Amino acid sequence: MTDAVALTGVSHRYGTTVGLDAVSLAVPEACTLGLIGPDGVGKSTLLALIAGAKTVQNGEVITLGADMRRSGARTRVQPRIAYMPQGLGKNLYPDISVREHLEFFGKLFGLSAAAREERSVALLTGTGLAPFADRPMGKLSGGMKQKLGLCCALIHDPDLLILDEPTTGVDPLSRRQFWELVARIRENRPQMSVLVATSYMDEADQFDRVAALHGGKILACAPPADLKTQTGSASLEDAFIALLPPEAKAGHRLPQKTALPEGGDTAPVIEARGLTRTFGAFTAVDHVDFAIRRGEIFGFLGSNGCGKSTTMKMLTGLLPSSSGDAFLLGQPIDPTDLQARRTVGYMSQAFSLYSELTVRQNLRLHSKIFRLAPEKAAAREAALSARFGLAPYLDHLSGDLPLGVRQRLSLAVAILHEPDVLILDEPTSGVDPVARDAFWQELFTLSREQGVTIFVSTHFMNEAARCDRIAFMHAGRVLAIDTPEALQAARGAPSLDAAFIGAMEDALGPAASTEAPFPDPLPSHGKPPLFSPNRLGAYAWREALEMLRDKVRLTVALFGTALLMIVFGYGISLDVEKVPFAALDYDQSPESRAYLEQFQGSSYFRQVTPPAGPDGLIQALRGARIAAAIEIPPDFGLHLRRGQPTEISVAIDGAMPFRAETVEGYVVGLHQQFIATLARENGITLPAPPIQIETRFRYNQGFRSLDAMVPATIALLLVMIPAILMALAVVREKEMGTIANFYVTPTSRFEFLIGKQIPYVLIGMVNFTLMGVMAVTLFGVPLKGSVLGLALGALAYVTCTTGIGLFMSSFARTQIAALFGTAVASVMPAVQFSGMMQPVASLEDGARLIGTFFPTTYFMKISVGAFTKGLTFADLMPFLLSLLAFIPVLWGLSMLLLKKQER
Repeated sequence: MTDAVALTGVSHRYGTTVGLDAVSLAVPEACTLGLIGPDGVGKSTLLALIAGAKTVQNGEVITLGADMRRSGARTRVQPRIAYMPQGLGKNLYPDISVREHLEFFGKLFGLSAAAREERSVALLTGTGLAPFADRPMGKLSGGMKQKLGLCCALIHDPDLLILDEPTTGVDPLSRRQFWELVARIRENRPQMSVLVATSYMDEADQFDRVAALHGGKILACAPPADLKTQTGSASLEDAFIALLPPEAKAGHRLPQKTALPEGGDTAPVIEARGLTRTFGAFTAVDHVDFAIRRGEIFGFLGSNGCGKSTTMKMLTGLLPSSSGDAFLLGQPIDPTDLQARRTVGYMSQAFSLYSELTVRQNLRLHSKIFRLAPEKAAAREAALSARFGLAPYLDHLSGDLPLGVRQRLSLAVAILHEPDVLILDEPTSGVDPVARDAFWQELFTLSREQGVTIFVSTHFMNEAARCDRIAFMHAGRVLAIDTPEALQAARGAPSLDAAFIGAMEDALGPAASTEAPFPDPLPSHGKPPLFSPNRLGAYAWREALEMLRDKVRLTVALFGTALLMIVFGYGISLDVEKVPFAALDYDQSPESRAYLEQFQGSSYFRQVTPPAGPDGLIQALRGARIAAAIEIPPDFGLHLRRGQPTEISVAIDGAMPFRAETVEGYVVGLHQQFIATLARENGITLPAPPIQIETRFRYNQGFRSLDAMVPATIALLLVMIPAILMALAVVREKEMGTIANFYVTPTSRFEFLIGKQIPYVLIGMVNFTLMGVMAVTLFGVPLKGSVLGLALGALAYVTCTTGIGLFMSSFARTQIAALFGTAVASVMPAVQFSGMMQPVASLEDGARLIGTFFPTTYFMKISVGAFTKGLTFADLMPFLLSLLAFIPVLWGLSMLLLKKQER
């Protein structure tokens, strides 16, 4: 039998941290292998290397006969591999539906429309997702997201299925359906191998082999029965703990559940009376009633999406109820009561701490939020760091932590302020057995010794058995509440797990069957084509869907440029008209009045009421109430009539030099006009200048700044918003983790980048059309030149500007970095070096070089040329060709810098 996977001496490091240490492993074809081990020991790294999502640093990884160090080999084998990364829906897209996910992944792997439809129906039926086929992924429960992830992994009928914590947060019934579906698929494709990292030991017990990892090394790899025999253990969980090195299990002991103290305070600490929550026509929680006494550990068990998390949010005041009442410590829950909130510790199902802060900073921040004294805060932080094994990670960003370590950090934050009530939503999902046992021992201590009331939801039945009472919940209703022993006995079930599954099956009824005929296996996977329009189109289609459904992003994309066009068009106008001026006429002669009439009758000036005295005139200038101050001295007219020299004082506000120079020109012109008129009236012939210049404007004869600024503004706005939106679209995939779909599918860099770019190019063209219409209708700027040349230039230009966004996103890791980096790299050159402020030909050295090699320079010439100069298509062609030359360069740089694997 050949090996599906073979690793030899594989090591992997993250800086100074060892992820894997000289691991060697062979997995035969048609074998199922489970990876078990504490969080952060290398399970996810190992699976990502096998899937080709990470770069092989040292050693050899052979997957289905392909050397994963070689790019060509990885591409050839990727259609035969399915990879589901760790995290609730980490490789899924919040805004597209369940059905659309299967359509997208089917296209990536080259399935025909008929095959996609046939396999989607079988997968959705088999996982119980068929009723939710049109629901966006972001509105699914945690377990539903995991089942959707499995469907997407199985759509192309792989030969190797790699699942990283696939059932974390999934209820027992759904987990059973999950593995039944995998088993049915393996019946159809018996050669398929399955590699699974799991924290559920009952799952690992069903695999052909189990590999236990610790410290980046494999402690043992054998069938589960052999591991139990080898360690003399009754269960695989006990065998795993026995295999751990002494330092890893030091101090470990099974949690000891003791009975609740008799008597004491029996008043309910948490109480719900007819608690109901609806979302439109959907009822998430339906008239729930329960009462929990002080010090009790109350377990909440239910199918995924049954309303557990919604109920918990109502109990914490994070979500208002639609009807019914909820009480905490005997008082109605008031979301505005901050003091009451300090008595509650809450841990949500999804990681809700600050991923950009370190572990230490998160602990410190929450100490301050709950106003712990500095000494107490330091003691609590140190104690919890030691208790939950956070000390090695204190200076690590919390967003970079393994799933289980993130869960432990969330637990520590929830109990940091020593609350009276603890509400925990699946707190140990993804946490290894040793850490789970330590946590439950902590819960027993809090409950029995400190009287903390604990409300906890879980999918681990051994944890549910540790609760004092539990509730079974389905479809928003509580089916039963009692002790674990009583609920098991009431159904005559051999285990609590069987009792829960029986209760769920009764609630679902006979119509809930997930049996469906599964289609025949797909033909053997051949070599994928180097270029696939379907893969490119799949990314373009999915990106367009996400854009259309994100109303905020869509509004900014469509109307942000139009709004800025109005602001820029009017706000950056360089026309100087109706300049406010004031005059003090100390002469009051016909000549002085005639002089001022020159200003009063000009469209360039607007007279305001003169202030009192010279000091008032200066104050008006200083306060920017006027831009020019005119003072006519006494005997002005008398001196003119006698032909004697005289002076007039004109003070101009020079705070804005361009405006001041223009006003000065107006004043000089009106002054010369007055002199010429006065000379003519007195029969005086003024000497003609030796040279007379007659100015004629070839373009923009009206000398309107709008005719120049509006076309330039179009060029500026088409580089700013499209580039930023494009950069964020790619980096968002890196932050969300959906970039893994690019890593492990046959999608090429070109298909990924261009597929994502197409919707933003189309949006850019919509923006161009809107701004063009606004330029002609709102600003009155005529389009005199070639419309076709302008449109083709805009298409080439928007492709360039979104290409700048692609280039920036190829190496940026966060959306904040992409936003600021793209803004600086696009807007600054466009404003300073592309001819908007001064011609590129007049720039020097580096500034001229930037202007010459920046796309805005050439579209500026196209836009101004078409609008203001009336250039023909042939006139615009050189600039259009220059823009087209930028496109392959930007694409090439983006593909060069975008990595097809993680480090």
